Amino acid sequence: MIVDTNALSAIADGQPGIRAVLQKATLVAIPVIVLGEYIFGVSQSTHRSHYQKWLGENLPGFRIFNITDETANHYAGLRLQLRRAGTPIPSNDLWIAALCREHNLPVLSRNRHFDRIERIRRLEW
Repeated sequence: MIVDTNALSAIADGQPGIRAVLQKATLVAIPVIVLGEYIFGVSQSTHRSHYQKWLGENLPGFRIFNITDETANHYAGLRLQLRRAGTPIPSNDLWIAALCREHNLPVLSRNRHFDRIERIRRLEW
């Protein structure tokens, strides 16, 4: 599965139910976009040192997905599809959706706008 920023935060916070979802996955990947959003959020947190430590200890357990030319093609297609349908979503989430399509993986997120995208399955906790 591919982890969205709200899911990564939930993992770091040990929110109830998230561990059960993660245990079912054969692969848990963090898009580089999510990593950037998370690091940005941590930099503003009053608990910055705690989350920086958590990230340093736990990041090696995840696979990081980078943006490729194939991802860019999926992004462009999805953006055009959603624009024509009049249902755009935030740009960073479009990149995450493109990675989901590229790797044929579901997204772990509480953002329901992922539900608007064909061939992407959203998981919740």
